Amino acid sequence: MTNTTSMSKNSALSNNSARGVADGAEASKASSHFNRKGLVQMALLGLLLLLPVAAYFSGQIYYVNLASRITIIAMAAVGLNLAIGYGGMVSFGHAAYFGLGGYVAGISAYHAFDFTPFMTWPFSVPGSDNLLVVWLVAAVLCALLALAIGAISLRTTGVYFIMITLAFAQMIYYFANSWPTYGGEDGLPIYIRNTLPLVDSSNALTYFLICFTGLVLAMAITSRLMKSRFGAALTMACLNDVRLATAGINPYPIRLVAFVISAAITGLAGALYADLNGFVSPAMLSWHFSGELMVIVILGGVGRLYGPLAGAVLFVMMETLLGGFTQYWQLFLGLVLLGVVLFAKHGVMGWLAGRERNE
Repeated sequence: MTNTTSMSKNSALSNNSARGVADGAEASKASSHFNRKGLVQMALLGLLLLLPVAAYFSGQIYYVNLASRITIIAMAAVGLNLAIGYGGMVSFGHAAYFGLGGYVAGISAYHAFDFTPFMTWPFSVPGSDNLLVVWLVAAVLCALLALAIGAISLRTTGVYFIMITLAFAQMIYYFANSWPTYGGEDGLPIYIRNTLPLVDSSNALTYFLICFTGLVLAMAITSRLMKSRFGAALTMACLNDVRLATAGINPYPIRLVAFVISAAITGLAGALYADLNGFVSPAMLSWHFSGELMVIVILGGVGRLYGPLAGAVLFVMMETLLGGFTQYWQLFLGLVLLGVVLFAKHGVMGWLAGRERNE
């Protein structure tokens, strides 16, 4: 009897010891994963910040503006990633919000330059070259547009949702294309740079830092949302909306709010993009740009916080470097995209930083 008890105790100790070793190994693995992930993220942000600064003080303004472009496109993709990666809403119409934000910046600067009001009835609305005003109007208008589009399109799923978002975006594209007051298909030049109080936004480095701050804030908002109860509900709505409904939470308003926030972020990026180029055209509203944003999100990693940034860096650098050699650079982009889909399903960030714990 004593021997049996002793053997049982030894067995229990062995099991506890084995479990402890396994838990320790798992914790060590998780710790190394997060260290690797953090290093990759810090390196990505650090290089994006430091390289343009070095280029500016070397007199290479072109590369500063190129970094600004990467940053703005990454910010637009962060907005789309909130819809696709976290909400499971495959929108093929986010160019509508990007272009609307661009037209808000362009039209506002146009009337500020001419000293003419945008509208006079029922009350006068003047133009403005204040970036804070432009950003506020762009975010509000994009949010309202997304609220209207989302209220209709989110009642469908799958390919129907994709086609409805595309249809709405193309309607707005053709409207801008046939609006002669603001250039129509020729686009609208922006003769003045919208400004911030106490900040010289016409300086290339200063404008890059403005864009970089916008990108970091967009990622911080996304991260905060996904760590909240709202983020948990959105994740469950993506995985199993029936189970979410049985828990007493209606998935529809959760998705709609995420869709609206996603559009507002993309619209702010559009306003920054128009100011960077000094020009806005219906091309910013085209379905081609919606496709490019989707490619960027897939390249970087769908549902990865830093995925849009990694995807934007890869996309813009391929366009810039390979585009200088051949006009068919999209062929190589297609090969890279095919490789990511087949061999790195979690994108560039998944390849560099490893899989997330829930993947």
